[in-house]
Amino acid sequence: MAWEDAPSHVCRGGDKRAMAFCCPPVKPCPIVFALEDAGISAQEYVEIKENFGKKTRLGEGEGTCFGSLVWCCKPSKPCPLRDMVLRRINMSTDEYMDLKHQLSEELVGHEPADNEANIKALSETFNVSTDEASQVLSECGNDIKTAIKVLRMKNLEL
Repeated sequence: MAWEDAPSHVCRGGDKRAMAFCCPPVKPCPIVFALEDAGISAQEYVEIKENFGKKTRLGEGEGTCFGSLVWCCKPSKPCPLRDMVLRRINMSTDEYMDLKHQLSEELVGHEPADNEANIKALSETFNVSTDEASQVLSECGNDIKTAIKVLRMKNLEL
């Protein structure tokens, strides 16, 4: 089963789980904040991803920007280099996303995200019950930005 609640890319506001889709931290970008949130150094991040690549097919990827699929982004973001490698090694998008999900768990652990603060903020901001805020957040794969968009649209409908 593919990673159904995969977050948006870190550079698009996704949570720290999305570090599975990030490049090496070679330039100033939002990965710096995700690393801080996860409590790991840039060096640890690189080592975790490289080690994961050595033991899985995400280590393949000659021809990609950084030579390994561990550094590649989500399939929702167009990338001819990543897609070419996936075709060449006969890896499905589902397998790719399953491996990225496993990588994310190695990077940030298995504990579920603490959504209580997000639920409370959504509830108060959009004047909805905490149950409704929790349901919308869950339906959006715990992606707070998507949940905000959904609740904004619901407010416009009223």
